[in-house]
Order: sequence, then structure tokens, then C-alpha cells
Amino acid sequence: MTAISVVMGVYNAATTLAATLDSILGQTERDFECIVVDDGATDATPDILADYATRDPRIRVITQANAGLTRALIAGCAAARGTYIARHDAGDLSDPRRFELEKRALDADPNVVFVSSATHYAGPELEALWIARPTGAARQPAHVLDPTVPGALTDGPTHHGSVMFRRDAYERAGGYRAAFYYGQDFDLWLRLAEIGKFQGIDEALYTARITADSISGSARARQEELGRLSRAALDARQRGESEKGILDRAAAITRVTTRPMSSRGNGLYFIGEALRRNGDRRARRYLRQSIAAWPWSMRAWIRYVQSLVL
Repeated sequence: MTAISVVMGVYNAATTLAATLDSILGQTERDFECIVVDDGATDATPDILADYATRDPRIRVITQANAGLTRALIAGCAAARGTYIARHDAGDLSDPRRFELEKRALDADPNVVFVSSATHYAGPELEALWIARPTGAARQPAHVLDPTVPGALTDGPTHHGSVMFRRDAYERAGGYRAAFYYGQDFDLWLRLAEIGKFQGIDEALYTARITADSISGSARARQEELGRLSRAALDARQRGESEKGILDRAAAITRVTTRPMSSRGNGLYFIGEALRRNGDRRARRYLRQSIAAWPWSMRAWIRYVQSLVL
């Protein structure tokens, strides 16, 4: 049996896909398969995947009509043969020791069902933005579900792509649920936390690339509503009640098909402001682009002027 199945959904990621695949294939832990679900890509993504699959038999490609990340992950996890499933996002990078160290944590304690490392958040050109770390409550394996606290978790993953979990626990928990088109990860973390322990690794072993288009204000309200529904589903389970009505409400939340003019400007502003706070002069370029995309953003103008003194 394969030790690890890496599962990744990909849509039009040709510009960064090779770097992602190279970081996966360069792991010190060599016993893995990499299942990539091509979610109906229309750029060079299929050609890149075919080339890598020809060169390394550990890469398995599944193709589906565009249906979004959640359904891609459902398909990828259903095809997984590994004892553990490691998530990865296209465009992101893993430290060479990531799989080794996360597998070690799962091997050490059969009651740990999912683990996550700290995450480097980086700009489009891998500019350092910030590091997100686990809270520390699960520095040692711990039950992190606490319905009395906001979010219901005392510790948890720092990024969806940074997580490795037991495949059998994933299946017992019910896997990713198609109703949660946005926020499928938080819904799964709550259900995994109900059946086992979590461990957070304080070392940053994952790099998440932030782009202007990946920060969409148009989807934020939907993500927040699905987060509330995930919590409501948890409460229903805790009371022994049916989740059906909650899942129906989640499924009724529509997919964002158009982006307002301000969305890209907001994403560029977010990156530029993170760089400005770091004292990085590259902030100016993103803030200028934010203004060009959305000239009516007063905050972008203000931060751009402030960035000139860096």
C-alpha cells in the first residue's frame, strides 16, 4: 500500500504548476502517489500534467468538466490508495521535509487523525507576506474540538493545502461534502476533530501563494455563511439531530460566476498592504496596480503615498 496520496485540484494554473509539482516530487519521503484532478482547464495545464505523468509514474491525472475545487477533491480522494492523504494546492510549494515530518506525526500516534504545519504566505512572485502558525494548543496531539469557543476549534490547520489526514478517518467522517462549494475545508476539520486528535507542527513547511484573483471579496460573504452552516451542522450533530436542512441551505448558496470591478483591486491592495507593513518597497507596485484597477479606493491611494517613504 502507498503511504501517502497527494490530492490536488487544478484549474488554469499553467504558470505555476511546474514549480508545484517539482516541490512535491522533491520530497524526502518518496513513498507517495500524486493525484491531480484537472478541473476542466483551458490553458496549458493538461499538457504540463501529461508531461510530468510521462516522466514520473507516481503522478496520476484525473480529468473532469469544470465543477470547482470541492468536487475535484472528492474525486481525487475517492481515487486515493494511500494510508494518508496530503492536500496540496496548485501554485503552492512544500518544503522537501513536509511529507516526512507530517507522516512521522501521524505514525507516532494512531489517535491523531489530521496534522498541519505552519504556513508561509507569499505574494505572486513568492514575496514574503507573513507566517501563520498553529495556536500551540495542539503542539502535542490534542482533542481540539470545543463548541464553547468561537470557531469551535482550539487549534487547527493554518492552510487547507498544509494538511495531511488519515484516509480511513476521512472516509469515516464523510469526506468533503459537495454542498460546501466554498469552505469545504473547515466543514471537514470539524468532522475530523469529532473523531480524533489534531497536531500542529510549528515549523513552516508549506508556502501558500496569494494572488490578486485568489482573494475574492465577491466570495467572502458566501464563505462566511458556509462557515456558519458548518458550525450549525456541528451543533446539530452534537444534539443528535439531522443535518439535512443545513446541508440543503449550504447547497443553495450559488457559485460566484462574475467578479465586480473592485475585486481584483482589493486583492492587489491586500498584497501591497502586507508588503508595506513588512517594509518591502515592492508594495508600491501592487498598490499602483490596485489604484489602476479600482481608482476610487481611497485606502489604496493613502497606502501608496505611505509606501513612497519605504
